[in-house]
Amino acid sequence: MNKDKKRLTKKEVTQRLLALFEASPERSFTVKELFSELCAGNHPAKMLVLDTLDALVFDDYVSSDGKGHYHKAQRQHIMEGVFKRKRNGYNSFIPDGSDKPILVSERNALHALDGDRVQVAMMARRRGHEREAEVIAILERSNDTFVGRLKVEKNYAFLITPSRVLANDIFIPTQNLKGGKTGDKVVVKIVEWPMEAKSPIGKVVDILGQEGENNAEMNAILAEFNLPYTYPNRVTEAADKIPDGVTAEEIAQREDMRDVLTFTIDPRDAKDFDDALSIRTLADGAWEVGVHIADVTAYVHEGDIIDREALKRATSIYLVDRTIPMLPERLSNQLCSLRQDEDKLAYSVIFKMNDAGEVLDWHLAHTVIRSDRRFVYEEVQYILEQNGEASAEDLATPGEHPKVVKGTTPVGEYAAQLITLNRLAKQLRSKRFKHGAIGFDRPEIRFEIDDKGHPVSTFIRLAKDANKLVEEFMLLANRTVAEHIGRVARGKKAKVFPYRIHDVPDPEKLITLSGFIAKFGYKIRTEGSKKDVSKSLNRLLEDVKGKKEQGMVEMVTLRAMAKARYSIENIGHYGLMFDYYTHFTSPIRRYPDMMVHRLLTRYAEGGRSVSASKYEELCEHSSAMEQLAETAERASTKYKQVEFMADRLGQEFEGIIDGVTEFGLYVELEENGCEGMIPIRNLSGDYYDFDERNFCLIGRRHRKRYALGDKLRIRVDKANLERRTLDFMLADDDLPAAPRPTAFAPDKRGQKKKKNGRKRK
Repeated sequence: MNKDKKRLTKKEVTQRLLALFEASPERSFTVKELFSELCAGNHPAKMLVLDTLDALVFDDYVSSDGKGHYHKAQRQHIMEGVFKRKRNGYNSFIPDGSDKPILVSERNALHALDGDRVQVAMMARRRGHEREAEVIAILERSNDTFVGRLKVEKNYAFLITPSRVLANDIFIPTQNLKGGKTGDKVVVKIVEWPMEAKSPIGKVVDILGQEGENNAEMNAILAEFNLPYTYPNRVTEAADKIPDGVTAEEIAQREDMRDVLTFTIDPRDAKDFDDALSIRTLADGAWEVGVHIADVTAYVHEGDIIDREALKRATSIYLVDRTIPMLPERLSNQLCSLRQDEDKLAYSVIFKMNDAGEVLDWHLAHTVIRSDRRFVYEEVQYILEQNGEASAEDLATPGEHPKVVKGTTPVGEYAAQLITLNRLAKQLRSKRFKHGAIGFDRPEIRFEIDDKGHPVSTFIRLAKDANKLVEEFMLLANRTVAEHIGRVARGKKAKVFPYRIHDVPDPEKLITLSGFIAKFGYKIRTEGSKKDVSKSLNRLLEDVKGKKEQGMVEMVTLRAMAKARYSIENIGHYGLMFDYYTHFTSPIRRYPDMMVHRLLTRYAEGGRSVSASKYEELCEHSSAMEQLAETAERASTKYKQVEFMADRLGQEFEGIIDGVTEFGLYVELEENGCEGMIPIRNLSGDYYDFDERNFCLIGRRHRKRYALGDKLRIRVDKANLERRTLDFMLADDDLPAAPRPTAFAPDKRGQKKKKNGRKRK
């Protein structure tokens, strides 16, 4: 398939691939190996191979692990895996070891619920139809509780669920209502689902409040994802019994750093201060920088009641208006929080550094510290800008900036120390990016809310120098302790340790990304060393800055990346380009950090390595809970977006198309970052076809084109809080307002379809 040879057809590529897999039925091929075998050296040839592979996977001749590896499909009649339910009845089954869904129609679902582990039998495939399976056994229920709105009739009630996972509402006998009334947001448990019944039978287990009330809606989001929205009394009581203060005996066993200048830098609304920085000059002119982390495990002991609850939660959850803490508030906001002017127990990584940001020496120590000042990010940023230390990028952001004060003496509280830390952090950051780290600095949308939880305004939070200052020292501490355990002498085996790992991008996704950005005139490397590819991705992210396609290219690039997770099997962190990395710096809000603290202490005391299988299981649980928490956080943000825009129905805004589907256009508003959809039914005056290859909608008659990155002026049409959806309309349509024919339309070949059962001549 090289340029000097005749290009193969898709049929020929299919034949060669089938022959290759038949000749090596046990072998797994990477995408690169398949390109090489078929001599696919240019982009069109590679895309043809990928398209053919997709077709072979769909037809079940070839299997894929979803990570760019392909092998001959082992066709089985009976399989096990996970059931995915959809309201429209087109459910799916995901076999173990595969990410390819198989259709399960509602009549063959055996009343399986979303996420259930099931056993299926493959059905005979009909020509021209998808593969189908029939559920023959439910092996394990994933979740039997649902959240929704009650509708109570005289002799019975129903739970109306906004999520699209049940084809029918849940039937609730009146004796199972627990006092619930129409309009209540409730949690319902399915107690029975008779085979002959269309609807499952349930009972109310908790009443969250009236629909529309902020507390009820936020708790409903948590319950929807089976996340906790209350804290068990027995755990809170156990935390209340922990003594206050730091004893003289405890101080005597630790490195006392209370006389070293120390401060915290956090968001304005933070209460759980789990990290602090200290700095002082050493006798030889070097800098001593301490990264001090709350010593949570001094209070929470492995296996106790507080630890068991923390493990179950695995992470704190940050919704728009509240934090659902991993630890009881007495620990997270009081005992462990590194609050100003209080003696606190810490686990510290203390670095000796020169002016070039090089680590000359370091040590790990249990310490006692005393924070001299609680800074918020905005205060530190103001000091840096006032002293001419802020980056040009920060000074270019909207808003007021202080005038630079000229002189030899830094201006502001602890300004000299903050300036030094900022300079060291910039040195660390520069080295990290030279080594190939990838920089995704996407802005975050935040809401100002009133005392009832209602959003009244939005603002965009950007990571500025003050944020990056803290980030770089946290990254340095995390990397250093990971290297301390993981980097061992040749011939020795590293002890079991939880790492934060990030795999290299899937080659297939990189090639797809390359094809997408080519439409905008950009290029990336899809082959070569990890460093070469990451540098080309950084160039791409730099090149799109300020362009209309920036947000969209960044989003598509981010989707091409693998997800970071926890594992004892270290493969390094691709995004940061670190060979060893872990999470050590946030034990108040992440359980893996507590695991790391305990193991560092154990190994420092000469303890033996722990069980690999146990800790890998803990890592998998923590990764799963992290993903679940992020999903809930996004849902709360979306709810507040819809609630905010519901007050602005009929108003007009400028927006940019950041998604195109056959159903319509996704538009992000420039003013506030809220996203909604212009359904294709709201594009009047024409029929629109979806051009999947070019990510656009094109009108059949007037050839009007709507593409990714186009700017539009929209009008807010509908806001559905229950489904968390926003509908927009075009504010001004330059197309003639021709009525839409309802009975016929020209198809792609210009032919006429039937009208009223007769052929048009």
